[in-house]
Amino acid sequence: MTLNVKERRNKTGTVLVATGEINSETSGALLQALLPLVREDKPLKIDLTAVTYVSSAGLRTLLVVYREAQHAGVAVTLYGVSEEVRFVMSATGFLDFFETGEATVAAAKAKAKAVR
Repeated sequence: MTLNVKERRNKTGTVLVATGEINSETSGALLQALLPLVREDKPLKIDLTAVTYVSSAGLRTLLVVYREAQHAGVAVTLYGVSEEVRFVMSATGFLDFFETGEATVAAAKAKAKAVR
């Protein structure tokens, strides 16, 4: 299987949309797409809605991106993490490294309720 990536830029940062599998064959291309975006010093959102599988090589790639982002002080948020991918990332502890779009939405809803 292949992995396709597309960038969308807006005023607040960049969204990278990934489609396919992140494995040993595709993780290098993903890393090459993500690292320059991290180095732009703007928030980065990674949309994994259409990612069906993440191998250990894919997890390693996301870890490298996380470390680079931490070093650069750049926020990286994962969106659309499927149950299968969430399970793998959670079981290995990788999900703890990233902010997820779902968590961001839940926090905003909780804050809105607290203000009322």
